[in-house]
Amino acid sequence: MKRKWDSPGPSTTSASVNDGDSSSGAEFEVFLNFRGPDTRLNFTDSLYHTLVKAGIRVFRDNEEIRQGEKIGDELLHAIKSSKIYVPIFSRNYASSAWCLRELAHMVECWGKAKDKMILPIFYDVDPDDVKLRTRLYLDSLEKHEGKFGCHVLQWKDALTEVAKIRGLDLKNRG
Repeated sequence: MKRKWDSPGPSTTSASVNDGDSSSGAEFEVFLNFRGPDTRLNFTDSLYHTLVKAGIRVFRDNEEIRQGEKIGDELLHAIKSSKIYVPIFSRNYASSAWCLRELAHMVECWGKAKDKMILPIFYDVDPDDVKLRTRLYLDSLEKHEGKFGCHVLQWKDALTEVAKIRGLDLKNRG
């Protein structure tokens, strides 16, 4: 099972963004970046509902994506307009080109704006996996090289940059 936009070809969905009522201009306070089959129905779902109950505007693809529209620019706009990025690194995260594209865009936006924050969560992986010190993510990135070429270097840079941030390590924890 793949996220809606993991397969090649034209997409039929789009990010729906609201008009935003925040004084900072952010349409979303939190953008969740995750590999759906790994965490959507367990950790990510719980995190999403907890944040929403606390009154936090959260972007999660299946809550904010409208059927029948293209995702590209609208999704990137949702990332740009969010204040806090929460990448949830899981075992198969790096197998998703879209997860990696989103992460690279988050790192780019974070580097340009002082008011943005990245809070990584290491769900069933070690930070060393994300720092590309083990084969777990490297194997997936090597598979992407033939199809995505020069983008893979940007994705590697984004992974290693975010993995330097002290995050929540949930490997071997409840």
